[in-house]
Amino acid sequence: MAAWIILFFSLGLAAAKLTGDTETDVDEGHDWDIFNINEVAGLDLLEGDIQQEEKFSRNSVIGDEYRWPTTIPYYLEDSLDMNAKGVILKAFEQYRLKTCIDFTPWTGEENYISVFKGSGCSSSVGNQRVGKQRLSIGKNCDRLGTVEHEFLHALGFWHEQSRADRDDYVNIMWDRIEAGKEHNFRTYDDTVSSALGVPYDYGSVMHYSKTSFNIGSEPTIVTKIPQFMDVIGQRMGFSASDLTKLNLLYGCTKSSTFVESCNFEEENICGMIQGPGNRKWEQRSSVSRGPKTDFSIMGQCKGKGYFMHFSTASAEPGDHAVLESQWLYPKPGAQCLQFFLHNTAAADDVLNIWVKEYDQTNPSGKLKLFKSISGGVMGSWELHNINLFVTQKARVVFEGVRGKSPSEGGFSLDDINLSSTKCPQHVWHIRNITSLLATTPAGRKLYSPRFLSPAGYSFQIGVYLNGISDRPGYMATYFYLTSGPNDHTLKWPCPWQQVTMALMDQQSDIRQQMNMHRMVTTDPGKLSSDGTEYYWDDPRKVGSKVTASDGSYYYRGPGFGTSSFITHSRLKSRNFIKGDDAFFFLSLEDISDLLVPQPLPRSAVRAEDSLMKAADQGAPQSAANNTIVITAVAGSVAAVILVVSMLVWRMRRRRQESDEAVIMQDMHGSTQERPTKDLPPAFITP
Repeated sequence: MAAWIILFFSLGLAAAKLTGDTETDVDEGHDWDIFNINEVAGLDLLEGDIQQEEKFSRNSVIGDEYRWPTTIPYYLEDSLDMNAKGVILKAFEQYRLKTCIDFTPWTGEENYISVFKGSGCSSSVGNQRVGKQRLSIGKNCDRLGTVEHEFLHALGFWHEQSRADRDDYVNIMWDRIEAGKEHNFRTYDDTVSSALGVPYDYGSVMHYSKTSFNIGSEPTIVTKIPQFMDVIGQRMGFSASDLTKLNLLYGCTKSSTFVESCNFEEENICGMIQGPGNRKWEQRSSVSRGPKTDFSIMGQCKGKGYFMHFSTASAEPGDHAVLESQWLYPKPGAQCLQFFLHNTAAADDVLNIWVKEYDQTNPSGKLKLFKSISGGVMGSWELHNINLFVTQKARVVFEGVRGKSPSEGGFSLDDINLSSTKCPQHVWHIRNITSLLATTPAGRKLYSPRFLSPAGYSFQIGVYLNGISDRPGYMATYFYLTSGPNDHTLKWPCPWQQVTMALMDQQSDIRQQMNMHRMVTTDPGKLSSDGTEYYWDDPRKVGSKVTASDGSYYYRGPGFGTSSFITHSRLKSRNFIKGDDAFFFLSLEDISDLLVPQPLPRSAVRAEDSLMKAADQGAPQSAANNTIVITAVAGSVAAVILVVSMLVWRMRRRRQESDEAVIMQDMHGSTQERPTKDLPPAFITP
């Protein structure tokens, strides 16, 4: 009997063993919206997520006294999940890129926003002038659009469907609303909430979803223009109208980190000039041996749709053409240059990207080369991201150089953006996506190539274009660690690496892009379901072998992501697909520094010390004696816990060292393993 029990137990462990096919859905099969999250958490807040004390009337937010300064102090409390901390900082980057609003760590200012992990997602509306104003980013709230939504409340915005003119645009189905929740659908006149003269916005990140507070499955909000039914309630990010209102409310005339955008539609080509060179860049709408349309609007509007082209076919060997931006004034530091390139040049033709910086010692400008792109017929618009480092007034310079080989094409540029931000680490270009969506069954996955992070970890993502088998109608995305060239020097289990998976909204101006983001983070303490393996351990230990068509192979670890990345209806609502192409931005960043608590300002530390001293002085002697007893007991308990923890740690470490010895032998002693030299192309597996 005992043998059968042991066999049954061992079979159970085998069934739970981690493999490259293991996948964890962080959303547990749900498409979480703010109001679902708060309902599950048992919260009953005004309009679902608004914290409001009775002493503040609902029209208080209309006054200027409830505005924040454009640089807002914040404090990230220790209770926040690590992934949430990273997402919040990403949301701040979006505010800086698209508005004049900035966020800075709290250094003792009288009023500040303190972000914590509460029971759900919630915020007050406007600056309540209470000193520490709390904003909750709880479980399942760590989504970029959700964080932007809650901070828009804090900045002074109510929900879009609360506007006085709401009933002109949507019908509220009162009989479908959960009893006692009807007050969440009130409207406020313009003495309470101002629309700032901006038209009603179905696409606002502040709009309720169509099923908010419903009894069954029927919608509680029906749009009067039917095609907007699946648009309302988006949590991708700021809409254009959201940005217009925010910039109006705070008097923004420019964004904090945005520098330049150009789609070459105007005759003045955004102030760009022809630099020194014996050839010219030309403004074109098509090229016979090059792009037939621009990238911005894909030739959809007659008489519009231009790009810049340097013809290497008509140039002589050694000829070059120089296109220089207007003077730019980015914030000193890192910048990201993004542009689309259609490359039909010869293999030895070259496109050089320079920066020309100006200062008192170099009044005519000093050139620094950042990137050289070789020619070679690609036949499509390709996205390029180049990290720059500029500290003063400068121009970005595109230099096309004709090589010696015969050429029939050239270089074409479109949709240039420059911002004082870091570029995504990698771009995954999915071609023929319309056909893939039409032919790929639910439950089948498209894998990206493998990429290396700055820390040296190898990774890839997998996308179910038509969702997992029991969740069609969604695109699902998962992140995987893979074996790579640096594994023997890396920390395992992989500690606190946050992946950003962003599907690009291919608008020409980066400020108008509503990229669909999802971030997940590797927790080195996360265990398998049976508690026997570390989820983010070396993929050779917890993954599966993947063999490519050429016989090379690697190991893919378990996946971590969401089955509800984006609905197909939302996929079609923006320019996520353009010219039959889609682009994912992928980055894997070390966020372990967020383990360290955000330091308190000196004034706050002094105030806390004063309170503790006052409490100690005011405590009766008996209480002090009790404190001594409690402290002694607590110390004994802590000592026991420490001893047990050390024993457990040593046992785990011995098991890890044993495993590592086996792994090292496999890596160096195996004649069978032949890792891929180059990162393999994307491929589909069932």
